[in-house]
Amino acid sequence: MTAVDFSGTGRPVAVLANPSAGRGRHRGLLPTVVHRLAAGGHPVRVLAAGTPAEAQAACRAAVADGAVALVAVGGDGTAHLALQAVAGTAVPFGVVPAGTGNDFAGDTGFPADPLAAADVIAAALRHGRSHPIDLARTTAADGTQRWYGAVLAAGIDAIINERANRMRWPRGPRRYDLAILVELARLRPRRYTLRLDGVTHELDAVLVAIGNCARYGGGMRICPAADPTDGLLDVVVGGRFNRRTLLRIKRRIYPGTHVDHPLVRSFRARTVEVAAAGITGYADGEPVAELPVTVTAAPAAVRLLR
Repeated sequence: MTAVDFSGTGRPVAVLANPSAGRGRHRGLLPTVVHRLAAGGHPVRVLAAGTPAEAQAACRAAVADGAVALVAVGGDGTAHLALQAVAGTAVPFGVVPAGTGNDFAGDTGFPADPLAAADVIAAALRHGRSHPIDLARTTAADGTQRWYGAVLAAGIDAIINERANRMRWPRGPRRYDLAILVELARLRPRRYTLRLDGVTHELDAVLVAIGNCARYGGGMRICPAADPTDGLLDVVVGGRFNRRTLLRIKRRIYPGTHVDHPLVRSFRARTVEVAAAGITGYADGEPVAELPVTVTAAPAAVRLLR
């Protein structure tokens, strides 16, 4: 735990809220969340943003303008956007989980109940309390950098996400279901080059995940041993799975026992370079960059209000 001076009551707590997170089931909670956050002793300002680009720009502007803290109200995607503004700064961060997965919030100690999480954040502000944790930083081939908190997917899960995002029909969850069916029918191992702290591994794989935290996809413990305070990234690789094996393995990912399967390999490294043809990496459920991508562990890159 780190004690921090959050004095200066005129400095606001900036709030990025996604009203459509969790398919809108917490839409009516925002006024109560704002009221609970105000108990931290600072004015609360909800940021105006209509698109992800506007949300990220609003967060950066709030931090540059002197916000005492930044709070994301939503799911992993909302937290991901907000992290781009606070990572590597002294501005503390809180998450009110209101999405469908909330993996980053859950793995970093925030209560699952949104109002309880708001109360925890307000108490941390009142008492000047924060906890540093690691983040992961990605660098694309063109030099573009992004931060993420949970897991970067670079295998079949990322391929399914990419197909679903390209589809215009059907709308809603059915689009993702259809993308799963299409990509399972096309399933084949891909050739990957992994460079882990300078050591190269050439391998064929269906699943590749690089975790700062353990979970992704709404509770799947894809990197079950990942610890966001150890300065390392956990890399989990699922090898030459056929469709039947992949479907059996998927059930084991939720408790994290898939790592015991003989076709699954686990590694740890500070820097991971991952390359494969035709794959876009997804971090915290958001598209990051087409491979190759370099991922670097960033110790104590953000301070959490809890």
